[in-house]
Amino acid sequence: MNSVLVASDLDRTLIYSSAALALTMPDARAPRLLCVEVHESKPLSYMTETAAGLLTELGDRAVFVPTTTRTRKQYQRINLPGPTPPYAICANGGHLLVDGVSDPDWHRAVLARLADECAPLAEVRDHLAATADPVWVRKHRVAEDLFAYLVVERELLPEDWVKELAVWAENRGWTVSLQGRKIYAVPKPLTKSAAVREVARRSGASLTLAAGDSLLDADLLLAADLGWRPGHGELADADWTAPGISALPERGVAAGERILREFLKAARQA
Repeated sequence: MNSVLVASDLDRTLIYSSAALALTMPDARAPRLLCVEVHESKPLSYMTETAAGLLTELGDRAVFVPTTTRTRKQYQRINLPGPTPPYAICANGGHLLVDGVSDPDWHRAVLARLADECAPLAEVRDHLAATADPVWVRKHRVAEDLFAYLVVERELLPEDWVKELAVWAENRGWTVSLQGRKIYAVPKPLTKSAAVREVARRSGASLTLAAGDSLLDADLLLAADLGWRPGHGELADADWTAPGISALPERGVAAGERILREFLKAARQA
Protein backbone atom coordinates (compact mmCIF):
# COMPACT_ATOMS: atom_id res chain seq x y z
CA MET A 1 0.00 0.00 0.00
CA ASN A 2 1.50 3.33 -1.08
CA SER A 3 1.86 5.91 1.68
CA VAL A 4 1.78 8.97 -0.65
CA LEU A 5 -1.44 10.30 -2.18
CA VAL A 6 -1.24 12.90 -4.97
CA ALA A 7 -4.50 14.75 -5.66
CA SER A 8 -4.26 17.11 -8.62
CA ASP A 9 -6.66 19.30 -10.52
CA LEU A 10 -6.49 18.62 -14.26
CA ASP A 11 -7.54 21.53 -16.50
CA ARG A 12 -5.01 24.37 -16.49
CA THR A 13 -2.98 22.52 -13.85
CA LEU A 14 -1.76 19.31 -15.52
CA ILE A 15 -3.57 19.43 -18.89
CA TYR A 16 -4.19 22.38 -21.20
CA SER A 17 -6.66 23.19 -23.97
CA SER A 18 -5.54 24.94 -27.14
CA ALA A 19 -6.72 28.25 -25.64
CA ALA A 20 -4.84 27.62 -22.40
CA LEU A 21 -1.64 26.88 -24.33
CA ALA A 22 -1.50 30.63 -25.00
CA LEU A 23 -0.39 31.00 -21.37
CA THR A 24 2.92 29.38 -22.17
CA MET A 25 6.02 30.20 -24.22
CA PRO A 26 6.24 31.56 -27.80
CA ASP A 27 5.61 29.12 -30.67
CA ALA A 28 9.29 28.99 -31.58
CA ARG A 29 10.17 27.59 -28.15
CA ALA A 30 7.05 25.50 -27.59
CA PRO A 31 7.68 21.99 -26.24
CA ARG A 32 6.53 18.78 -27.89
CA LEU A 33 2.94 18.05 -26.86
CA LEU A 34 0.94 14.88 -26.26
CA CYS A 35 -2.83 14.99 -26.88
CA VAL A 36 -4.65 13.47 -23.89
CA GLU A 37 -8.27 14.27 -24.82
CA VAL A 38 -10.26 13.94 -28.03
CA HIS A 39 -13.94 14.89 -28.36
CA GLU A 40 -16.07 14.64 -31.50
CA SER A 41 -12.93 13.71 -33.46
CA LYS A 42 -11.13 16.90 -32.36
CA PRO A 43 -8.09 17.11 -30.07
CA LEU A 44 -8.99 19.10 -26.96
CA SER A 45 -6.35 18.84 -24.24
CA TYR A 46 -2.62 18.41 -24.07
CA MET A 47 0.37 17.98 -21.81
CA THR A 48 4.03 18.05 -22.74
CA GLU A 49 5.77 14.79 -23.56
CA THR A 50 8.08 15.45 -20.62
CA ALA A 51 5.09 15.86 -18.29
CA ALA A 52 3.66 12.59 -19.61
CA GLY A 53 6.86 10.79 -18.62
CA LEU A 54 6.84 12.38 -15.18
CA LEU A 55 3.19 11.42 -14.61
CA THR A 56 3.93 7.82 -15.60
CA GLU A 57 6.72 7.65 -13.02
CA LEU A 58 4.53 9.31 -10.40
CA GLY A 59 1.82 6.69 -10.93
CA ASP A 60 4.34 4.02 -9.96
CA ARG A 61 5.41 5.85 -6.78
CA ALA A 62 2.15 7.23 -5.37
CA VAL A 63 -1.62 6.90 -5.41
CA PHE A 64 -2.41 9.46 -8.12
CA VAL A 65 -5.96 10.84 -7.88
CA PRO A 66 -7.27 13.09 -10.68
CA THR A 67 -9.40 15.67 -8.84
CA THR A 68 -11.61 17.69 -11.15
CA THR A 69 -14.74 19.81 -11.46
CA ARG A 70 -15.48 17.96 -14.70
CA THR A 71 -18.49 15.67 -14.87
CA ARG A 72 -17.84 11.93 -15.01
CA LYS A 73 -18.53 11.90 -18.74
CA GLN A 74 -16.12 14.79 -19.35
CA TYR A 75 -13.44 13.16 -17.19
CA GLN A 76 -13.74 9.83 -18.99
CA ARG A 77 -12.76 11.50 -22.28
CA ILE A 78 -9.26 12.06 -20.87
CA ASN A 79 -6.59 9.44 -21.52
CA LEU A 80 -3.74 10.19 -19.11
CA PRO A 81 -0.38 8.45 -19.49
CA GLY A 82 0.78 6.00 -16.85
CA PRO A 83 -1.11 3.49 -14.72
CA THR A 84 -4.90 3.85 -14.63
CA PRO A 85 -5.75 5.75 -11.41
CA PRO A 86 -7.63 3.51 -8.94
CA TYR A 87 -9.53 6.57 -7.67
CA ALA A 88 -10.76 9.75 -9.34
CA ILE A 89 -12.80 12.65 -7.99
CA CYS A 90 -15.31 14.26 -10.36
CA ALA A 91 -17.93 17.02 -10.15
CA ASN A 92 -15.84 18.88 -7.55
CA GLY A 93 -16.20 16.02 -5.08
CA GLY A 94 -19.74 14.99 -5.94
CA HIS A 95 -18.61 11.66 -7.34
CA LEU A 96 -15.81 9.45 -6.01
CA LEU A 97 -14.86 6.95 -8.71
CA VAL A 98 -13.40 3.63 -7.59
CA ASP A 99 -11.96 1.70 -10.55
CA GLY A 100 -14.03 3.93 -12.82
CA VAL A 101 -17.36 3.47 -11.01
CA SER A 102 -19.06 6.08 -8.79
CA ASP A 103 -19.31 5.01 -5.14
CA PRO A 104 -23.07 5.21 -4.39
CA ASP A 105 -22.65 5.62 -0.62
CA TRP A 106 -20.33 8.59 -1.11
CA HIS A 107 -22.72 10.23 -3.56
CA ARG A 108 -25.70 9.77 -1.22
CA ALA A 109 -23.75 11.39 1.61
CA VAL A 110 -22.89 14.36 -0.62
CA LEU A 111 -26.54 14.86 -1.59
CA ALA A 112 -27.56 14.81 2.08
CA ARG A 113 -25.02 17.54 2.91
CA LEU A 114 -26.22 19.72 0.06
CA ALA A 115 -29.85 19.39 1.11
CA ASP A 116 -28.98 20.47 4.66
CA GLU A 117 -26.38 23.19 4.15
CA CYS A 118 -27.09 25.40 1.12
CA ALA A 119 -29.76 26.80 -1.20
CA PRO A 120 -31.08 24.37 -3.82
CA LEU A 121 -29.64 24.16 -7.31
CA ALA A 122 -32.96 25.24 -8.85
CA GLU A 123 -32.77 28.63 -7.11
CA VAL A 124 -29.26 29.26 -8.42
CA ARG A 125 -30.10 28.07 -11.91
CA ASP A 126 -33.13 30.36 -12.04
CA HIS A 127 -31.05 33.32 -10.86
CA LEU A 128 -28.46 32.72 -13.58
CA ALA A 129 -31.18 32.46 -16.21
CA ALA A 130 -32.77 35.72 -15.03
CA THR A 131 -29.62 37.84 -14.72
CA ALA A 132 -27.10 36.58 -17.30
CA ASP A 133 -27.28 38.60 -20.54
CA PRO A 134 -27.63 36.56 -23.77
CA VAL A 135 -25.25 39.10 -25.34
CA TRP A 136 -22.32 37.44 -23.57
CA VAL A 137 -23.68 34.04 -22.49
CA ARG A 138 -23.17 31.22 -24.97
CA LYS A 139 -24.43 28.25 -22.92
CA HIS A 140 -26.24 27.50 -19.66
CA ARG A 141 -25.25 24.13 -18.18
CA VAL A 142 -26.07 21.98 -15.14
CA ALA A 143 -23.43 19.42 -14.16
CA GLU A 144 -24.48 16.09 -12.64
CA ASP A 145 -27.51 17.80 -11.02
CA LEU A 146 -25.01 19.22 -8.50
CA PHE A 147 -23.93 22.67 -9.74
CA ALA A 148 -24.35 25.11 -12.62
CA TYR A 149 -22.04 26.91 -14.99
CA LEU A 150 -22.15 29.36 -17.88
CA VAL A 151 -19.99 29.44 -21.00
CA VAL A 152 -19.37 33.11 -21.78
CA GLU A 153 -17.56 35.50 -24.08
CA ARG A 154 -14.93 36.81 -21.67
CA GLU A 155 -14.27 40.07 -23.52
CA LEU A 156 -17.98 41.00 -23.21
CA LEU A 157 -18.48 39.79 -19.63
CA PRO A 158 -19.17 42.67 -17.17
CA GLU A 159 -16.83 42.41 -14.19
CA ASP A 160 -19.46 43.92 -11.89
CA TRP A 161 -21.94 41.17 -12.77
CA VAL A 162 -19.50 38.48 -11.61
CA LYS A 163 -18.88 40.34 -8.34
CA GLU A 164 -22.60 40.76 -7.73
CA LEU A 165 -23.20 37.08 -8.46
CA ALA A 166 -20.46 36.11 -5.99
CA VAL A 167 -22.12 38.13 -3.20
CA TRP A 168 -25.56 36.72 -4.03
CA ALA A 169 -24.19 33.17 -4.05
CA GLU A 170 -22.19 33.62 -0.83
CA ASN A 171 -25.38 34.51 1.04
CA ARG A 172 -26.90 31.22 -0.10
CA GLY A 173 -23.98 28.93 0.69
CA TRP A 174 -22.54 28.82 -2.85
CA THR A 175 -19.18 29.80 -4.39
CA VAL A 176 -18.55 31.49 -7.75
CA SER A 177 -15.43 30.73 -9.79
CA LEU A 178 -14.40 32.24 -13.14
CA GLN A 179 -12.12 29.92 -15.13
CA GLY A 180 -11.34 30.77 -18.73
CA ARG A 181 -14.68 31.03 -20.54
CA LYS A 182 -16.68 29.35 -17.76
CA ILE A 183 -18.37 30.80 -14.69
CA TYR A 184 -19.09 28.13 -12.09
CA ALA A 185 -21.64 28.34 -9.29
CA VAL A 186 -20.85 25.52 -6.85
CA PRO A 187 -22.36 24.67 -3.44
CA LYS A 188 -19.87 25.29 -0.62
CA PRO A 189 -20.41 21.81 0.89
CA LEU A 190 -19.40 20.27 -2.47
CA THR A 191 -15.61 20.12 -2.07
CA LYS A 192 -12.67 18.30 -3.52
CA SER A 193 -11.02 18.19 -0.10
CA ALA A 194 -13.73 16.04 1.50
CA ALA A 195 -13.40 13.43 -1.23
CA VAL A 196 -9.60 13.48 -1.02
CA ARG A 197 -9.74 12.88 2.74
CA GLU A 198 -11.93 9.85 2.06
CA VAL A 199 -9.43 8.49 -0.49
CA ALA A 200 -6.59 9.07 1.99
CA ARG A 201 -8.53 7.09 4.59
CA ARG A 202 -9.22 4.21 2.22
CA SER A 203 -5.71 4.05 0.80
CA GLY A 204 -3.93 4.46 4.13
CA ALA A 205 -1.88 7.39 2.82
CA SER A 206 0.30 9.16 5.37
CA LEU A 207 1.25 12.10 3.09
CA THR A 208 -1.12 14.03 0.81
CA LEU A 209 0.18 16.28 -1.98
CA ALA A 210 -2.05 18.54 -4.07
CA ALA A 211 -2.05 21.09 -6.90
CA GLY A 212 -4.62 23.39 -8.47
CA ASP A 213 -5.09 26.81 -10.05
CA SER A 214 -8.64 27.98 -9.28
CA LEU A 215 -10.72 29.18 -6.37
CA LEU A 216 -12.38 25.75 -6.33
CA ASP A 217 -8.96 24.22 -5.60
CA ALA A 218 -8.22 26.31 -2.51
CA ASP A 219 -9.84 23.86 -0.08
CA LEU A 220 -7.96 20.99 -1.74
CA LEU A 221 -4.62 22.74 -1.29
CA LEU A 222 -5.38 23.65 2.32
CA ALA A 223 -6.30 20.03 3.13
CA ALA A 224 -3.00 18.66 1.78
CA ASP A 225 0.28 18.36 3.64
CA LEU A 226 2.01 20.13 0.75
CA GLY A 227 0.48 21.99 -2.18
CA TRP A 228 1.48 23.85 -5.33
CA ARG A 229 -0.28 26.38 -7.53
CA PRO A 230 0.86 27.60 -10.97
CA GLY A 231 1.68 31.18 -11.88
CA HIS A 232 -1.65 31.57 -13.70
CA GLY A 233 -5.31 31.19 -12.74
CA GLU A 234 -7.64 32.62 -10.11
CA LEU A 235 -5.37 31.83 -7.16
CA ALA A 236 -2.36 33.45 -8.82
CA ASP A 237 -4.41 36.50 -9.82
CA ALA A 238 -5.43 36.91 -6.18
CA ASP A 239 -1.82 36.29 -5.00
CA TRP A 240 -3.30 33.55 -2.80
CA THR A 241 -1.05 31.44 -0.64
CA ALA A 242 -1.02 29.67 2.72
CA PRO A 243 1.42 27.72 4.90
CA GLY A 244 2.63 24.64 3.06
CA ILE A 245 1.58 26.05 -0.34
CA SER A 246 4.21 26.88 -2.96
CA ALA A 247 3.34 29.58 -5.49
CA LEU A 248 5.23 28.64 -8.65
CA PRO A 249 6.39 31.22 -11.21
CA GLU A 250 5.79 28.96 -14.22
CA ARG A 251 2.67 29.46 -16.34
CA GLY A 252 0.88 27.18 -18.79
CA VAL A 253 2.22 23.75 -19.72
CA ALA A 254 5.58 24.63 -18.13
CA ALA A 255 3.74 24.86 -14.81
CA GLY A 256 2.29 21.40 -15.39
CA GLU A 257 5.81 20.00 -15.76
CA ARG A 258 7.06 21.82 -12.67
CA ILE A 259 4.16 20.58 -10.55
CA LEU A 260 4.85 16.97 -11.53
CA ARG A 261 8.56 17.40 -10.73
CA GLU A 262 7.61 18.73 -7.29
CA PHE A 263 5.20 15.82 -6.72
CA LEU A 264 7.93 13.33 -7.61
CA LYS A 265 10.53 15.02 -5.44
CA ALA A 266 8.22 14.94 -2.42
CA ALA A 267 7.16 11.34 -3.12
CA ARG A 268 10.78 10.17 -3.33
CA GLN A 269 11.59 11.85 -0.02
CA ALA A 270 8.58 10.38 1.81
